[in-house]
Amino acid sequence: MKVKTHVSLKDLATELGISISTVSRALKDSPEIGAELRERVKDLAKERNYRPNPFAMSLLKNRPRILGIIVPDIVTHFYSSIISGIGDTARHNHYSVIITSSYEQYELERQCVEDLINIRVEGILACVSQETTDFSHFAALVQQNIPVVFFDRTCLSKTYSSVVADNVESGCVATEYLLQRGARRVGFIGGANHLEIVKQRKHGYLEALRNFHLPIERDLIVCEKMAYEEGIEATRHLLELSPPPDAILAMNDTLAFAAMKEIKEHGLRIPRDIALIGYTDELHANYVEPTLTAMTHQTYKMGTIACELLLKHLSEEKEPEQVVIPTHLIVRNST
Repeated sequence: MKVKTHVSLKDLATELGISISTVSRALKDSPEIGAELRERVKDLAKERNYRPNPFAMSLLKNRPRILGIIVPDIVTHFYSSIISGIGDTARHNHYSVIITSSYEQYELERQCVEDLINIRVEGILACVSQETTDFSHFAALVQQNIPVVFFDRTCLSKTYSSVVADNVESGCVATEYLLQRGARRVGFIGGANHLEIVKQRKHGYLEALRNFHLPIERDLIVCEKMAYEEGIEATRHLLELSPPPDAILAMNDTLAFAAMKEIKEHGLRIPRDIALIGYTDELHANYVEPTLTAMTHQTYKMGTIACELLLKHLSEEKEPEQVVIPTHLIVRNST
């Protein structure tokens, strides 16, 4: 089977017996090229279905105008909304974006950084994976003059800018809402403790308990991996306590949906037997039964601000800036 290849300027030039620069000028209607030759070049380009490669052209100018994005996954509404904010802002400023995913793996994240360097992106926007505890692959970018802006999950705050949700405040607001509704044993399901985002949201949860003069019970706090199966196991642990919690705050909606399933498996009713609040407000929060109360992030705004910060770093020397975006509690039927 014949493999389809893209026609290049070199292909056109070879077939016409002229230089690549002559082909390029003819396609741009340069007055330096005669009208007859311009038409011959354009006719052949149309016949061969030639399409200009903006990436290759930008490399020739030594200014790729391409930004790299690294996300833990690309399937959740949370990250796709951030990517949309980045992409729209980049295009408005005449940049293209390349999206890569670490799939929550440290080694893949390192490879993403290498791949983006190799294609000569001008800057990188990244959210670190759950496995990442060594940030040397990001720190090394300073020596290569490649600016980085982190979003949601961050690191190296003294070196790089970041855009995050107000994690401490949101954890406190969500927990206090449950306590105001009568809950007295609120369980917390989080992710790995080395992640700053987990520490901050757990801090807000603990702050709310102290504000209500309630004891801190370690058994009510389960911090493992932010994944569906771990959410099932964490909820099972909480429900097997004596007495079980009367409310649960989950770190993200993946954990919240897992908790919802396990609560139902135990024959309990939401919110009558146990109330539930999630995070990030996935689109599906409106479609589950009961609909899920959640702390919402302004994800699109997070993407636009992160991209604007990166563009500032590209155009001028600028000290790292840490931007905190407020969250909002959206009350639905799970509480």
